[in-house]
Amino acid sequence: MSAVPISGAVPAAAPSPPPAPPVPAVFGLRMATGLAGVLLAVLVSGLNENITKVALADIRGAMGIARDDASWLVALYAAASVSAMAFAPWCSVTFSLRRLTAAAIIVCMAAGVLCPFAPNLSVLVVLRVVQGAAGGALPPMLMTVALRFLPPNIKLYGLGGYALSATFGPSLGTPLAAFWTEYLGWQWAFWQVVPGSIVALLMVSWGLPQDPLRLERLRQFDWRGLLLGLPAISMLVVGLLQGERLAWFASPLICVLLGGGLLLLVLFFLNEWSHPLPFFKLQLLSRRNLSHALLTLGGVLFVLLAVILIPSSYLAQVHAYRPLQTAPVMLMVALPQLVALPLVAALCNIRAVDCRWVLAIGLALLALSCVLGARMSPDWIRTHFYLLQAVQIFAQPMAVIPLLLLATTGLAPQDGPFASAWFNTIKGMSAVVATGVLEALITRRNHFHSTVLSERLGNLPGAVDVPGLAQRMHAQVVTLTSSDLYLTVAAIALAMILIIPILPTRVFPPRAA
Repeated sequence: MSAVPISGAVPAAAPSPPPAPPVPAVFGLRMATGLAGVLLAVLVSGLNENITKVALADIRGAMGIARDDASWLVALYAAASVSAMAFAPWCSVTFSLRRLTAAAIIVCMAAGVLCPFAPNLSVLVVLRVVQGAAGGALPPMLMTVALRFLPPNIKLYGLGGYALSATFGPSLGTPLAAFWTEYLGWQWAFWQVVPGSIVALLMVSWGLPQDPLRLERLRQFDWRGLLLGLPAISMLVVGLLQGERLAWFASPLICVLLGGGLLLLVLFFLNEWSHPLPFFKLQLLSRRNLSHALLTLGGVLFVLLAVILIPSSYLAQVHAYRPLQTAPVMLMVALPQLVALPLVAALCNIRAVDCRWVLAIGLALLALSCVLGARMSPDWIRTHFYLLQAVQIFAQPMAVIPLLLLATTGLAPQDGPFASAWFNTIKGMSAVVATGVLEALITRRNHFHSTVLSERLGNLPGAVDVPGLAQRMHAQVVTLTSSDLYLTVAAIALAMILIIPILPTRVFPPRAA
């Protein structure tokens, strides 16, 4: 017999069904506008970081900041930026992609407006840290948008847009810094974020769909991971960027920053391995292609940073070029990227093309460019670098876009934010490591060549009486050091080619099912 309910009793309520998943947004004009808005915001943020580095001498002079104090502006900005890259993808899922992107754009723009009015260095540092955190949160949003919303057939073109932040943005920093400081004033090194940010904010607000808040994720918030990972990343970044200035491990501060940062990073990863809702999913590293892409990304960014630093530093030290005079060398690579990147994306989007060999050719071209540069002499001027830069026009996107394809192909939708966190954090940290290593190499090779040339000249009678000897010797030292750096970078590019047949597996461009 069926049980008869007792009169007056209230039957238990059935559990409410889980909310239906959101209907996938259809890609069209509105979505394309939102994606373009995120791309514009990322480029503006990247230009802001690079422009203020290039224009730092003008900013220091105008605001009365000492050289050592100004170095903390760069280091702390980078620490905040890389840290935000690590944690922003988790926040975008919790608070929604559009809200987080719009908030980051607003904060980055507002801090840029206020920076020239900072009454002292402490306030300026705080503003730059806030701006760095907001700017660092944007690149992961671009990758997330491309992975989530773009149809499979054109997804690689969206990732090519993301690649602009690694190729187009850094090369454009020097020319823009030259323009602002020479014609409009040093304040525009900060204010240049405003026009692009306003346009990007309007495009994002209209174009990106509004996801619901998922505040229930806060109940599983990884507090231990945040308290371990945030200081770990920040300490490592600051230690690497300040290491050369403070004589590395001869400084107790650098020992604490690097040693403590590494210890906290190990504890952070141990925590992430078992946390139910981590910031980083370490299990993804079992994917060979993702691990290869992250490893190679570090080497590629080292190369890309070096091929920007070497000619600009050489021209400034040997021929006293101002940034405005160096600008054509940088524009030689930057502007053609707007054409080269889509063409390389189209090449990799052909099913018959193995992106691993596109990557190998790109790395080989980068190595060739550096080998050509290693033949430089003190007589080289701006025009001598044009051939090197021309080789890099296609070499740079051919070294970046295949890595994006290898890293993202076959990812489950729920793993997209984790892949974005890995890729962007490695991207930010690699740039920091490259800066620290290049500064150390430059200092040591300068000392080596100075010592060797001094000893040779000391053995020549009457050499010290040669007019302009000190200036000629300085030019020779800088040239020899630049040549050494080119050869080092070429060796790194060639070494990355050697692991291509071993580690990554063949992938095909995404297609609709």
